[in-house]
Amino acid sequence: MEKLKIFPKNAAVNSAGHLEIAGVDASALAKEFGTPLFVYDEDHIRTALKSYIEEFKKQGVEAIVAYAGKAFLCLYLAKIMAEEGAYLDCVTGGEIYTALKGGFPAERILFHGNNKSEEELKLALDSGVGYIVIDSFDEINRLKQLLRKYGKKQKVLIRITPGIIPKTHTYIQTGQVDSKFGFSLATGQAYEAALEVLAAEEFDLKGFHMHIGSQIFSLDPYKAAARVMADFISKVKQKTGYEPEIANFGGGIGVAYRVSDEPPSIGDFVAVLSQAVREEFQKRNLKMPIIAVEPGRSIVGPAAVTLYRIGTIKEIVGIRLYVSVDGGMSDNLRPMLYGAVYEAFIATRMNSPSETRATIAGKHCENGDILIRDAEIPYPAVGDLLVIPVTGAYGYAMANNYNCQPRPAVVFVKDGQARLAVKRETFEDLVRNQL
Repeated sequence: MEKLKIFPKNAAVNSAGHLEIAGVDASALAKEFGTPLFVYDEDHIRTALKSYIEEFKKQGVEAIVAYAGKAFLCLYLAKIMAEEGAYLDCVTGGEIYTALKGGFPAERILFHGNNKSEEELKLALDSGVGYIVIDSFDEINRLKQLLRKYGKKQKVLIRITPGIIPKTHTYIQTGQVDSKFGFSLATGQAYEAALEVLAAEEFDLKGFHMHIGSQIFSLDPYKAAARVMADFISKVKQKTGYEPEIANFGGGIGVAYRVSDEPPSIGDFVAVLSQAVREEFQKRNLKMPIIAVEPGRSIVGPAAVTLYRIGTIKEIVGIRLYVSVDGGMSDNLRPMLYGAVYEAFIATRMNSPSETRATIAGKHCENGDILIRDAEIPYPAVGDLLVIPVTGAYGYAMANNYNCQPRPAVVFVKDGQARLAVKRETFEDLVRNQL
């Protein structure tokens, strides 16, 4: 069934025509845990992560695969990542805290962020975080002063902005010169930062980092990234003799949100990047670095679906059919934030033809609270269970309490069993910290 292409790998349609994930009926999940509900296929996550690791081995390349926690992070997911041998990309003190509470080893954490506070840096140093990715001159000074007080040396990477603009939404382009992230190559700041960090005895410079953006379908920008990285390292080596141990290229490969989407495979991405790095570094007589990548969306995005209950159906004759669900921008901000697109299905009528065009609306007090405009679904009924696939990245991670809406529950399914990973918030939770 072609529609299952964008569902988690263990999704199926059972004899009753219901959606199942890892052997668990979606209607049973909704009944037990309520809606809206994020449902993750645990094996899908583990398999995707293993694919990155195995594909680098096929290329004969030493690699660090660091899951980007910003896509989604909870205690149970941190435990999974630890078990699978991944590294973890954290961007706030809260993400570090969550990772550590989930049993993730601190030495495999890379701490990112364009505005790390002193408190966050102290948490990283106290915890023994493996790498800190330096993002600004202010941070060089802040971290240097802290390390002097601690009397320790810290492994660091320097984030550079390569001037590469991939074809994706402007909000998720991060490699252009005009960016809040990193040190610009075009202005010479990246080279200045390298000299400053190399000269400071508080730092153990392990390499350089760049990230060009997210939801990228073309692999050509990664070839350009390898070339730019090699050029920069060659310049640093000529002036200082320094060669990095690690070249970190971030994440960013896209996923299929619609059946018609054709993103690159993990294998294709790894092959293109590995070959490009090998060629560009060899041309400049540079030693082959450890290639680090930071995938997030491509690991957890397609691994999850969101279940909703249809509450109100409103037809404006000749104009539009609105189908309202019990969630919306409080559990999936992406459509409002940057026009993200999805497809929808009726989870208990997966075999029915999608003959009705409907707009899937959220319940919030915003006219723009639209999850999908012009979705093709079977004719809906009040009480139907609607499912939107590929919601595992930047869904719960951006969930909010707009209109005092409690955030949804999160479950992981595996081998016919469901495991509650995040409890549904209650009204009491909403006011717990209020005075």
